[in-house]
Amino acid sequence: AVVLGTLLGAPAARADQPFDAWLAGLRAEALQKGISQATVDAALGQVETVPRVLELDRYQPEFTRTFWAYLTKRITDTRIERARKLLADNRALLEKVRAKYGVQPRYLVAFWALESNFGDYTGVFPLFGALATLAHDARRADFFRGELLAALKLMDRGEVSTATKASWAGAMGQCQFIPTTYVAHAVDFDGDGKRDLWNSLPDIFASAANYLAKSGWDGNRTWGREVKLPQGFDLDLADVNRPRKLAEWQTLGVRRADGRDLPRVDVEGAVILPSGADGPAFLVYRNYHAIMAWNRAMLYAIAVGHLSDRIAGQGPLLAPRPKNEVALSRDDVMTIQKGLVAAGFDPGTPDGVIGAMTRKAVRAFQKSRNLPADGYPDKDLLDFMTAGGGKG
Repeated sequence: AVVLGTLLGAPAARADQPFDAWLAGLRAEALQKGISQATVDAALGQVETVPRVLELDRYQPEFTRTFWAYLTKRITDTRIERARKLLADNRALLEKVRAKYGVQPRYLVAFWALESNFGDYTGVFPLFGALATLAHDARRADFFRGELLAALKLMDRGEVSTATKASWAGAMGQCQFIPTTYVAHAVDFDGDGKRDLWNSLPDIFASAANYLAKSGWDGNRTWGREVKLPQGFDLDLADVNRPRKLAEWQTLGVRRADGRDLPRVDVEGAVILPSGADGPAFLVYRNYHAIMAWNRAMLYAIAVGHLSDRIAGQGPLLAPRPKNEVALSRDDVMTIQKGLVAAGFDPGTPDGVIGAMTRKAVRAFQKSRNLPADGYPDKDLLDFMTAGGGKG
C-alpha cells in the first residue's frame, strides 16, 4: 500500500525506522503504560499505513487556501439556514449545556457545522491506521504517538474499537475530538454510563462546551468582530500577541466595520489581518483564543466566529473580496520560507505550512526591506523571493 501511494504522489514516510520495527517499539511502550495485551494485539496486530493520510497532512485547506476561498466554501446560505433550524430544534438541550458550561448555543452549533457538517461526516479513515501512519512519519511523530497511545487507552475502556472510523488526523465523532481531547474532555451528559460522540447530542454538545470552558471561554462575550482600520495604521500593531484595551483601539482610530465606535467595555482585543493589509481586519477577544486552542488555524477560528455571528442574524463581512485572488501552493510557501532562511530570518523548518513562526518571520523580513509589514505571505512576496529579493 505504501508503494502504491508513493507512485500516486503521496509523500513517503520519513521516520528513521521501517514501519514494522517502529511498530514493535510502540507495542512495547503501550504495554508498559498499562494498555492490555488484548487491546494492543487487536488494534495494532494488522495495522497498516495509509498513504492518503500523509497526502492530506501536507495539504490542509486552512493553510493552503486564500481567506475568501476558505470562508465562502464553509459559510454558505444553506449551511446558515440549516444551522439556525438545528439551533431552534435543540434549543432546550443547548441552553441546558450553556447553564453548566457557559458556552453560548450559537457557537456550539457553529463548531458542529464546521467539524462534521452537523454529524453528516465523521470520517472514513481507520482510526488506528491513520494515527499509526502519522506517528511513524517524522513531521509530527511525537504528537501523534501520544494520540495513538490515547486511542489505545480509549479502546481499553471500550469507547472505540478497531472498526472506529475517523478523520485523516484521527479526529472522532460529530465534534471531531482527537484521542487525547476525547480522554480529557468528553463527558457523559445524558447519563447513560458512556461517552458517545457519534450518536448522543447531549454528550456531543456538552463535551464541546466542556473543552471550550477549560480553554478559557467567556460566556458573557463574543469572539471578535470585523473592524475598519484608519489610514496609515501602524501594521506593527496588527499582532495577535499585542492586545490593547478597546478604548485604546478607539483612540487609535479603529472602528467597527460599519464605521461605528467600538463597544465601551473594559476588555482587551488584538487586531489581526488574516489576508494581509489589503484584506479584512478583525479585533479578536478572549474567545478567539479558546477557539484557537481547539484548532490552531487562524482561518478556522475566524470561520467559527463568523458563522456563529451569521447564525445569530448578523450579515456578511463588509470588506470587499479581491477580484484576482492567488492561492499559494505548498511549494510556493516553501520557496518563501527558504528565502526567509537565506535572508537570516527564522520561519521554522520549511514545510510549506503558513503558521505563526512563518508569519512572524515574514513580518520581520518585510520591515527589513521597507515593505508593508503585515506578516502575510502572498504572491507579491513569492515573486520578490523568486527574483532574488530574499538574498541577504
